[in-house]
Amino acid sequence: MRPVCVLFSGGKDSTYAVHWALMHGFDVKCLVTLMPGREDSWMFHRPAVEYTRLQAEAMGIRQIIDTTSGVRGEELDDLRRILKRAIDECEVNGVVTGALLSDYQRMNINMVSEELKIRVYSPLWRKNQARYLMELHESGLRFMLTSIDAYGLDSRLLGKVLDKADLEYIIELSQKYGFNPAFEGGEAETFVVDAPLFRKSIKVSGYVKRIGEYSWRFIITDASFKDK
Repeated sequence: MRPVCVLFSGGKDSTYAVHWALMHGFDVKCLVTLMPGREDSWMFHRPAVEYTRLQAEAMGIRQIIDTTSGVRGEELDDLRRILKRAIDECEVNGVVTGALLSDYQRMNINMVSEELKIRVYSPLWRKNQARYLMELHESGLRFMLTSIDAYGLDSRLLGKVLDKADLEYIIELSQKYGFNPAFEGGEAETFVVDAPLFRKSIKVSGYVKRIGEYSWRFIITDASFKDK
């Protein structure tokens, strides 16, 4: 079994990357999470990232957490530092990512990993975005939107655990308004509350805040475990 770490933000893509790695026989030694100091990070997911510790505990996987400036360019030094920790502390020789379409993100992860002489696995790369969204639900992942930054994406979906009908609605809206249905362009961010790997699901409470004409946030005020 190849020992790997997974770049983990708590969103749907990184959680599915963990699921994929385990289903394909990888030995997931740890999750690596960088917490950006600013919301407009080019590389890393910001909303609700402080609650990833609950998801890691629910999966029973060690988590290495560090901070990043969130500044373009400087983020690569932070990524290099945390991956070096994973190599030294968890003896991994590969990293799994949830990258979907961002050439900037994938290129930089590959570049840093090559420097550190570890292999990169990006199983979600270039998947059909609408089909992938439905595949997540079919695989048992349950998640909510924690941010919206796209014209046409319904703010009433914020903070709601999305069901199949909600995902079909998002796909319809994406076809009408032209945004990416899997949100790889930053149209929205997600937080996973349950998955097949979770020993317990996560109950979340919070409130919706509007921060711009087409920008909204679901601010999590509390998150705790509940039995499945």
